[in-house]
Amino acid sequence: MEGTPFITVEGPIGIGKTSLAKAISNHFHFALLKEIVDENPFLGKFYENIEEWSFQTEMFFLCNRYKQLGDINSHYLNRDIPVAADYHIFKNLIFAQRSLSGAEYQKYFKIYQILTEGMPKPNVIIYLNASLDTLLKRIEMRGREFEKKISPLYLEQLSIDYENAITIFEKEHPEVQVLRFNGDEIDFVKNEDDLKLILDTLTTSLKKGVYNHESSK
Repeated sequence: MEGTPFITVEGPIGIGKTSLAKAISNHFHFALLKEIVDENPFLGKFYENIEEWSFQTEMFFLCNRYKQLGDINSHYLNRDIPVAADYHIFKNLIFAQRSLSGAEYQKYFKIYQILTEGMPKPNVIIYLNASLDTLLKRIEMRGREFEKKISPLYLEQLSIDYENAITIFEKEHPEVQVLRFNGDEIDFVKNEDDLKLILDTLTTSLKKGVYNHESSK
């Protein structure tokens, strides 16, 4: 691992990305980057009618994540301050490919390439996935009103898309460490031992690099 630690947590809806990113931030005293979700004015409409509201929804997310990553780069990473984030911007393409038509996706992809050029890239990705049943249970537990409209079929397809995307990412970016955890086998929110397993694995990955942040000792 090279450079200031930039840790991102990824996986499908309901897997616990924000909870884990917060735990990492607290444990290592890293800055925390949380994606904007509830503020998206199109999201509720999107889950009611994906075809009609997909482009507006994806563009809102892309523009906001672009601004967030720019701020994180200048205010933290460029100052050697480590960051834990609850998303990687490549997720935009996963969702866009699932919901946009061919012509819309091509337009979107061109904008994505322009906006993400030169953006900071993580040196460790923690990838979480789980079965559809587990994802649905966790979505129900956290009780976001707009998520209750998500089709189980859409969620299942999205989970498959994530698995394919992270496998391709690993092949194309061997310089980025990807740590995989199965959400059916661990519950780091309710089980401290499961959280410790993830944090210990991440600690080992961080120690493999030159960087050794004093607050993680």
